Amino acid sequence: MTVPSASEAAAKVANAAAGTKSSAKEFKKESTAARFLGAGTAGIAELMIFHPVDTTAKRLMSHQGKISSASQLNQVIFRDSAQASVGGRFFSLFPGLGYAAAYKILQRVYKYGGQPFARDYLAKNHGDSFDRTFGKGNGKAIMHATAGSLVGIGEIVLLPLDVLKIKRQTNPDAFRGRGLFKIIADEGFGLYRGWGWTAARNAPGSFALFGGSAAAKEYFYKLSDYNAATWGQNFVASIAGASASLIVSAPLDVIKTRIQNRNFENPESGFRIISKMMKNEGPSSFFKGLTPKLLMTGPKLVFSFWLAQTLIPAFNKMM
Repeated sequence: MTVPSASEAAAKVANAAAGTKSSAKEFKKESTAARFLGAGTAGIAELMIFHPVDTTAKRLMSHQGKISSASQLNQVIFRDSAQASVGGRFFSLFPGLGYAAAYKILQRVYKYGGQPFARDYLAKNHGDSFDRTFGKGNGKAIMHATAGSLVGIGEIVLLPLDVLKIKRQTNPDAFRGRGLFKIIADEGFGLYRGWGWTAARNAPGSFALFGGSAAAKEYFYKLSDYNAATWGQNFVASIAGASASLIVSAPLDVIKTRIQNRNFENPESGFRIISKMMKNEGPSSFFKGLTPKLLMTGPKLVFSFWLAQTLIPAFNKMM
Protein backbone atom coordinates (compact mmCIF):
# COMPACT_ATOMS: atom_id res chain seq x y z
CA MET A 1 0.00 0.00 0.00
CA THR A 2 1.33 3.43 -0.96
CA VAL A 3 1.70 5.80 1.95
CA PRO A 4 0.76 9.38 1.01
CA SER A 5 3.29 12.10 1.54
CA ALA A 6 2.78 14.80 4.14
CA SER A 7 1.77 17.32 1.48
CA GLU A 8 -0.72 14.91 -0.12
CA ALA A 9 -2.22 14.13 3.30
CA ALA A 10 -2.52 17.83 4.06
CA ALA A 11 -4.22 18.43 0.71
CA LYS A 12 -6.74 15.65 1.41
CA VAL A 13 -7.53 17.12 4.82
CA ALA A 14 -7.96 20.57 3.30
CA ASN A 15 -10.29 19.23 0.61
CA ALA A 16 -12.36 17.38 3.18
CA ALA A 17 -12.62 20.50 5.30
CA ALA A 18 -13.75 22.47 2.27
CA GLY A 19 -16.86 20.29 2.12
CA THR A 20 -18.97 21.02 -0.95
CA LYS A 21 -16.96 24.08 -1.98
CA SER A 22 -15.99 23.64 -5.63
CA SER A 23 -12.67 24.61 -7.15
CA ALA A 24 -12.17 27.16 -9.91
CA LYS A 25 -9.71 24.71 -11.43
CA GLU A 26 -12.49 22.19 -12.07
CA PHE A 27 -14.75 22.69 -15.04
CA LYS A 28 -16.83 20.66 -17.44
CA LYS A 29 -16.30 21.60 -21.07
CA GLU A 30 -19.27 21.60 -23.42
CA SER A 31 -18.91 21.22 -27.19
CA THR A 32 -18.58 24.36 -29.31
CA ALA A 33 -21.69 23.39 -31.30
CA ALA A 34 -23.74 22.98 -28.11
CA ARG A 35 -22.63 26.38 -26.82
CA PHE A 36 -23.47 28.25 -30.02
CA LEU A 37 -26.67 26.34 -30.73
CA GLY A 38 -28.00 26.81 -27.20
CA ALA A 39 -27.08 30.50 -27.13
CA GLY A 40 -28.49 31.13 -30.62
CA THR A 41 -31.79 29.44 -29.81
CA ALA A 42 -32.08 31.58 -26.68
CA GLY A 43 -31.44 34.73 -28.72
CA ILE A 44 -34.08 33.90 -31.33
CA ALA A 45 -36.71 33.08 -28.70
CA GLU A 46 -35.93 36.28 -26.77
CA LEU A 47 -36.24 38.42 -29.91
CA MET A 48 -39.62 37.04 -30.91
CA ILE A 49 -41.13 37.56 -27.48
CA PHE A 50 -39.46 40.66 -26.06
CA HIS A 51 -38.59 43.09 -28.89
CA PRO A 52 -41.64 45.32 -28.14
CA VAL A 53 -40.59 45.44 -24.47
CA ASP A 54 -37.09 46.53 -25.48
CA THR A 55 -38.47 49.33 -27.66
CA THR A 56 -40.63 50.59 -24.79
CA ALA A 57 -37.68 50.68 -22.37
CA LYS A 58 -35.42 52.45 -24.88
CA ARG A 59 -38.03 55.14 -25.59
CA LEU A 60 -38.58 55.77 -21.89
CA MET A 61 -34.82 56.05 -21.27
CA SER A 62 -34.44 58.44 -24.22
CA HIS A 63 -37.21 60.78 -23.09
CA GLN A 64 -35.87 63.92 -21.42
CA GLY A 65 -38.04 65.45 -18.75
CA LYS A 66 -40.71 64.11 -16.45
CA ILE A 67 -43.77 62.15 -17.54
CA SER A 68 -46.74 63.56 -15.65
CA SER A 69 -49.78 61.88 -17.20
CA ALA A 70 -50.99 58.68 -18.83
CA SER A 71 -51.56 60.49 -22.14
CA GLN A 72 -47.99 61.78 -22.13
CA LEU A 73 -46.72 58.26 -21.34
CA ASN A 74 -48.78 56.96 -24.28
CA GLN A 75 -47.20 59.60 -26.54
CA VAL A 76 -43.66 58.81 -25.38
CA ILE A 77 -44.06 55.07 -25.96
CA PHE A 78 -46.13 54.96 -29.17
CA ARG A 79 -45.14 58.31 -30.73
CA ASP A 80 -46.89 58.84 -34.10
CA SER A 81 -49.11 55.82 -33.43
CA ALA A 82 -50.31 57.10 -30.05
CA GLN A 83 -53.86 57.55 -31.38
CA ALA A 84 -53.89 54.38 -33.47
CA SER A 85 -55.78 51.19 -32.68
CA VAL A 86 -54.43 48.69 -30.17
CA GLY A 87 -52.99 46.63 -33.02
CA GLY A 88 -51.44 49.67 -34.66
CA ARG A 89 -49.80 50.74 -31.43
CA PHE A 90 -48.47 47.23 -30.82
CA PHE A 91 -46.87 46.93 -34.26
CA SER A 92 -45.34 50.40 -33.86
CA LEU A 93 -43.08 48.82 -31.23
CA PHE A 94 -41.29 46.74 -33.91
CA PRO A 95 -39.09 49.33 -35.66
CA GLY A 96 -35.62 48.17 -36.59
CA LEU A 97 -36.56 44.51 -36.29
CA GLY A 98 -33.99 43.52 -38.93
CA TYR A 99 -31.18 45.23 -37.03
CA ALA A 100 -32.55 43.85 -33.78
CA ALA A 101 -32.57 40.31 -35.16
CA ALA A 102 -28.98 40.51 -36.36
CA TYR A 103 -27.77 42.22 -33.20
CA LYS A 104 -29.68 40.17 -30.64
CA ILE A 105 -28.89 36.76 -32.08
CA LEU A 106 -25.20 37.57 -32.63
CA GLN A 107 -24.99 39.16 -29.17
CA ARG A 108 -26.47 36.16 -27.39
CA VAL A 109 -24.34 33.69 -29.36
CA TYR A 110 -21.25 35.75 -28.56
CA LYS A 111 -22.06 36.41 -24.92
CA TYR A 112 -23.67 33.19 -23.71
CA GLY A 113 -21.66 30.99 -26.06
CA GLY A 114 -18.41 32.90 -25.63
CA GLN A 115 -18.31 33.18 -21.83
CA PRO A 116 -17.66 29.43 -21.40
CA PHE A 117 -14.53 29.73 -23.59
CA ALA A 118 -13.22 32.57 -21.41
CA ARG A 119 -14.15 30.55 -18.32
CA ASP A 120 -12.29 27.49 -19.63
CA TYR A 121 -9.18 29.57 -20.29
CA LEU A 122 -9.24 31.09 -16.81
CA ALA A 123 -9.90 27.72 -15.16
CA LYS A 124 -7.06 26.03 -17.01
CA ASN A 125 -4.48 28.77 -16.57
CA HIS A 126 -5.53 30.71 -13.48
CA GLY A 127 -7.97 28.50 -11.56
CA ASP A 128 -5.52 27.90 -8.72
CA SER A 129 -4.95 31.64 -8.41
CA PHE A 130 -8.68 32.30 -8.03
CA ASP A 131 -8.91 29.59 -5.35
CA ARG A 132 -5.91 30.92 -3.44
CA THR A 133 -7.05 34.53 -3.61
CA PHE A 134 -10.75 34.12 -2.88
CA GLY A 135 -11.06 30.60 -1.49
CA LYS A 136 -12.82 27.63 -3.04
CA GLY A 137 -16.38 28.39 -4.03
CA ASN A 138 -15.71 32.11 -3.93
CA GLY A 139 -12.93 31.64 -6.46
CA LYS A 140 -15.09 29.66 -8.85
CA ALA A 141 -17.98 32.14 -8.72
CA ILE A 142 -15.67 35.12 -9.22
CA MET A 143 -13.92 33.32 -12.08
CA HIS A 144 -17.28 32.88 -13.85
CA ALA A 145 -18.01 36.57 -13.25
CA THR A 146 -14.59 37.63 -14.55
CA ALA A 147 -15.04 35.54 -17.70
CA GLY A 148 -18.41 37.24 -18.25
CA SER A 149 -16.87 40.68 -17.77
CA LEU A 150 -14.12 40.01 -20.32
CA VAL A 151 -16.66 38.80 -22.87
CA GLY A 152 -18.89 41.80 -22.10
CA ILE A 153 -16.10 44.25 -22.91
CA GLY A 154 -15.47 42.49 -26.22
CA GLU A 155 -19.14 42.91 -27.08
CA ILE A 156 -18.37 46.40 -28.44
CA VAL A 157 -17.48 44.66 -31.74
CA LEU A 158 -21.25 44.39 -32.32
CA LEU A 159 -21.87 48.03 -31.38
CA PRO A 160 -22.84 49.29 -34.89
CA LEU A 161 -25.81 46.91 -35.00
CA ASP A 162 -26.88 48.06 -31.54
CA VAL A 163 -26.59 51.72 -32.60
CA LEU A 164 -28.73 51.16 -35.68
CA LYS A 165 -31.31 49.19 -33.67
CA ILE A 166 -31.61 51.91 -31.03
CA LYS A 167 -31.87 54.71 -33.60
CA ARG A 168 -34.64 52.85 -35.42
CA GLN A 169 -36.46 52.39 -32.11
CA THR A 170 -36.04 55.92 -30.76
CA ASN A 171 -34.99 58.29 -33.57
CA PRO A 172 -36.10 57.01 -37.00
CA ASP A 173 -35.56 60.48 -38.56
CA ALA A 174 -31.82 59.80 -38.27
CA PHE A 175 -32.12 57.45 -41.25
CA ARG A 176 -33.87 59.90 -43.60
CA GLY A 177 -34.52 57.17 -46.17
CA ARG A 178 -30.94 55.91 -46.25
CA GLY A 179 -30.35 52.18 -46.49
CA LEU A 180 -27.99 50.13 -44.33
CA PHE A 181 -25.00 50.20 -46.69
CA LYS A 182 -25.38 53.93 -47.35
CA ILE A 183 -25.35 54.61 -43.60
CA ILE A 184 -22.24 52.44 -43.11
CA ALA A 185 -20.47 54.25 -45.98
CA ASP A 186 -21.46 57.68 -44.65
CA GLU A 187 -20.80 57.12 -40.95
CA GLY A 188 -17.91 54.63 -40.89
CA PHE A 189 -16.39 54.45 -37.43
CA GLY A 190 -18.99 56.94 -36.23
CA LEU A 191 -21.15 53.86 -35.68
CA TYR A 192 -18.78 53.02 -32.81
CA ARG A 193 -19.61 56.29 -31.08
CA GLY A 194 -20.01 55.64 -27.37
CA TRP A 195 -17.85 52.48 -27.44
CA GLY A 196 -16.03 53.50 -24.25
CA TRP A 197 -19.28 53.99 -22.35
CA THR A 198 -20.59 50.72 -23.75
CA ALA A 199 -17.51 48.85 -22.53
CA ALA A 200 -17.79 50.60 -19.16
CA ARG A 201 -21.44 49.50 -18.95
CA ASN A 202 -20.81 45.94 -20.11
CA ALA A 203 -17.86 45.15 -17.82
CA PRO A 204 -19.70 45.42 -14.45
CA GLY A 205 -23.04 44.40 -15.98
CA SER A 206 -21.69 41.12 -17.37
CA PHE A 207 -19.65 40.53 -14.21
CA ALA A 208 -22.85 40.79 -12.16
CA LEU A 209 -24.87 38.67 -14.61
CA PHE A 210 -22.59 35.65 -14.67
CA GLY A 211 -21.32 36.20 -11.12
CA GLY A 212 -24.80 36.45 -9.63
CA SER A 213 -25.88 33.27 -11.38
CA ALA A 214 -22.73 31.39 -10.34
CA ALA A 215 -23.08 32.58 -6.73
CA ALA A 216 -26.67 31.31 -6.58
CA LYS A 217 -25.61 27.89 -7.84
CA GLU A 218 -22.59 27.77 -5.54
CA TYR A 219 -24.10 28.97 -2.27
CA PHE A 220 -27.85 28.47 -2.60
CA TYR A 221 -27.86 25.09 -4.34
CA LYS A 222 -24.35 23.88 -3.32
CA LEU A 223 -23.55 22.73 -6.86
CA SER A 224 -19.99 21.78 -7.74
CA ASP A 225 -20.98 21.23 -11.40
CA TYR A 226 -23.02 24.23 -12.52
CA ASN A 227 -24.15 22.36 -15.65
CA ALA A 228 -25.94 19.88 -13.39
CA ALA A 229 -28.46 22.56 -12.37
CA THR A 230 -32.10 21.73 -13.08
CA TRP A 231 -34.22 24.08 -15.18
CA GLY A 232 -35.73 25.44 -11.97
CA GLN A 233 -32.32 26.06 -10.41
CA ASN A 234 -31.16 27.75 -13.61
CA PHE A 235 -34.26 29.95 -13.51
CA VAL A 236 -33.59 31.16 -9.96
CA ALA A 237 -29.89 31.67 -10.75
CA SER A 238 -30.84 33.67 -13.84
CA ILE A 239 -33.09 35.94 -11.79
CA ALA A 240 -30.21 36.60 -9.36
CA GLY A 241 -27.75 37.36 -12.16
CA ALA A 242 -30.11 39.46 -14.29
CA SER A 243 -31.33 41.61 -11.38
CA ALA A 244 -27.78 42.34 -10.24
CA SER A 245 -26.71 43.15 -13.79
CA LEU A 246 -29.53 45.61 -14.49
CA ILE A 247 -29.06 47.51 -11.24
CA VAL A 248 -25.28 47.75 -11.55
CA SER A 249 -25.31 48.86 -15.18
CA ALA A 250 -28.34 51.21 -15.07
CA PRO A 251 -26.57 54.63 -14.92
CA LEU A 252 -24.13 53.82 -17.70
CA ASP A 253 -26.90 52.25 -19.76
CA VAL A 254 -28.88 55.52 -19.74
CA ILE A 255 -25.79 57.46 -20.87
CA LYS A 256 -25.00 54.89 -23.57
CA THR A 257 -28.57 54.99 -24.91
CA ARG A 258 -28.61 58.79 -25.10
CA ILE A 259 -25.28 58.84 -26.93
CA GLN A 260 -26.52 56.33 -29.47
CA ASN A 261 -29.96 57.79 -30.18
CA ARG A 262 -28.65 61.19 -31.31
CA ASN A 263 -28.76 62.16 -34.99
CA PHE A 264 -25.65 61.06 -36.86
CA GLU A 265 -24.66 64.66 -37.68
CA ASN A 266 -25.28 65.96 -34.15
CA PRO A 267 -23.33 63.74 -31.72
CA GLU A 268 -22.93 64.55 -28.04
CA SER A 269 -20.24 63.32 -25.65
CA GLY A 270 -21.02 61.19 -22.63
CA PHE A 271 -19.59 63.74 -20.21
CA ARG A 272 -21.74 66.51 -21.68
CA ILE A 273 -24.79 64.28 -21.35
CA ILE A 274 -23.92 63.63 -17.69
CA SER A 275 -23.57 67.37 -17.06
CA LYS A 276 -26.94 68.16 -18.65
CA MET A 277 -28.65 65.31 -16.82
CA MET A 278 -27.33 66.50 -13.45
CA LYS A 279 -28.32 70.10 -14.20
CA ASN A 280 -31.74 69.54 -15.77
CA GLU A 281 -32.99 66.23 -14.40
CA GLY A 282 -31.09 65.49 -11.19
CA PRO A 283 -29.24 62.37 -9.97
CA SER A 284 -32.34 60.18 -10.19
CA SER A 285 -32.25 60.54 -13.99
CA PHE A 286 -29.34 58.07 -14.09
CA PHE A 287 -31.80 55.38 -13.02
CA LYS A 288 -34.54 56.49 -15.40
CA GLY A 289 -36.18 53.47 -16.95
CA LEU A 290 -34.83 51.13 -14.25
CA THR A 291 -38.28 50.12 -13.00
CA PRO A 292 -39.54 49.26 -16.51
CA LYS A 293 -36.26 47.47 -17.16
CA LEU A 294 -36.60 45.36 -14.02
CA LEU A 295 -40.26 44.66 -14.76
CA MET A 296 -39.99 44.20 -18.52
CA THR A 297 -36.38 43.97 -19.71
CA GLY A 298 -35.50 41.97 -16.59
CA PRO A 299 -37.73 39.05 -17.59
CA LYS A 300 -36.27 39.22 -21.11
CA LEU A 301 -32.74 38.81 -19.77
CA VAL A 302 -33.83 36.18 -17.26
CA PHE A 303 -35.61 34.26 -20.03
CA SER A 304 -32.72 34.21 -22.49
CA PHE A 305 -30.06 33.55 -19.83
CA TRP A 306 -32.15 30.76 -18.29
CA LEU A 307 -32.80 29.23 -21.71
CA ALA A 308 -29.12 29.36 -22.69
CA GLN A 309 -27.97 27.85 -19.38
CA THR A 310 -30.53 25.07 -19.74
CA LEU A 311 -30.09 24.36 -23.46
CA ILE A 312 -26.29 24.36 -23.68
CA PRO A 313 -25.87 21.33 -21.35
CA ALA A 314 -28.91 19.67 -22.94
CA PHE A 315 -27.53 20.05 -26.48
CA ASN A 316 -24.15 18.89 -25.23
CA LYS A 317 -25.68 15.60 -24.05
CA MET A 318 -27.36 15.12 -27.42
CA MET A 319 -24.18 15.66 -29.44
